Amino acid sequence: MSVKARTLYNGKIGIIDIKGSLIGNEETDSFKEAVADFLEQGIKNLVINLQKVNYVNSSGIGAIISAHTSYAKSGGKVMLAGISNTVQSVLVITKLIDVFDVFDTVDEAVESFVQV
Repeated sequence: MSVKARTLYNGKIGIIDIKGSLIGNEETDSFKEAVADFLEQGIKNLVINLQKVNYVNSSGIGAIISAHTSYAKSGGKVMLAGISNTVQSVLVITKLIDVFDVFDTVDEAVESFVQV
């Protein structure tokens, strides 16, 4: 798995692109570090791009929930983008699909922040 972090709109929106499986260990640690870095920078809007995630387990879901909780505590918001059918199934089964705003693309998620 690889994690790439970037910002848009002069650092007002953070985007974390994840590729591969989100299943714990070093993979999840990289994701959590990227989330913590954005929070330290004061970035209140986060988009997690799951378009290239082919599998997520309970550790991966826990990391996403942790990001959501950390952002909510700091007055920020997390959006999910590009979820595959596999990831969507996990979110539906766990009822987390109702917790997150989910968008088909990163651009749509970013637009939702810009319009606010």
